[in-house]
Amino acid sequence: MTWNGEELDLDAYLARIGHTGATKTDLDTLRALHRAHVLAIPFENLEIMLGRPVPLELAALEDKMVRKRRGGYCYEQNLLFAAALERIGFDVTGLGARVRAGASTTRAVTHMLLKVEVDGEAWHCDVGFGGDGLLEPIPLHAGGEVQQGEWRFALQQEDDGVLALRTWSPDGWLDLYAYGQERRLPVDYVVMNHYTSTHPKSSFIRRPVVQRATPEVRRRLVGDQLTVTRADGSVEERAVPVGELADVLAREFGVELGADDSAALIRVHYAGA
Repeated sequence: MTWNGEELDLDAYLARIGHTGATKTDLDTLRALHRAHVLAIPFENLEIMLGRPVPLELAALEDKMVRKRRGGYCYEQNLLFAAALERIGFDVTGLGARVRAGASTTRAVTHMLLKVEVDGEAWHCDVGFGGDGLLEPIPLHAGGEVQQGEWRFALQQEDDGVLALRTWSPDGWLDLYAYGQERRLPVDYVVMNHYTSTHPKSSFIRRPVVQRATPEVRRRLVGDQLTVTRADGSVEERAVPVGELADVLAREFGVELGADDSAALIRVHYAGA
């Protein structure tokens, strides 16, 4: 099996995301699992901030995100999700994307997403993009807009079969990332992960990034800045004093660090603490 789904403790994973419904290989199940995962497991890069490697072996992913109830970034989250889907019986293919999100230059392929086949139709799944990401799967073809909670998404066809995932804001459509249909294997994500977690130009090694998507708001903590964005364009932003950091991580994002990790994060990344 490509994603080592046979090794997954499926019951523990389902409990972690709070899914109590059916686990059939149908669209309703896929939607329910995707939404539950996004709402339960936050996006975060705190292992990098704590000076640790980011292993992608399934046992490590389960230990971190299921048993320790932490979050992760795209490779961690989508690899765990792929293993769960494969264990249930879905046909899952890995894909790779170039993140745009306001970039003025072409970026490397460093983002992981999934293609899942259900009854002969392909679905774009991605539980690991963070605050701007999808809540549920969308059809994997260019076409109309999709409403998910307060948020609107669309896939736009570009040259050479490239599809761009976009989200709507009061300023217009924003491209999140663009991808082709070349199949990616777990070893490809190991290479991408090495760049993302170690390269000096990677945005994820510079400061803490924690995000969470919900149907109503998008929450982000970048460095010490907490931002809450709503679909009407209204934004609340404030600095988080170091004394409130642990509480904000737990309350706003569901990330509970131990005392030693909280102290280490503050010591290394919050100047003057």
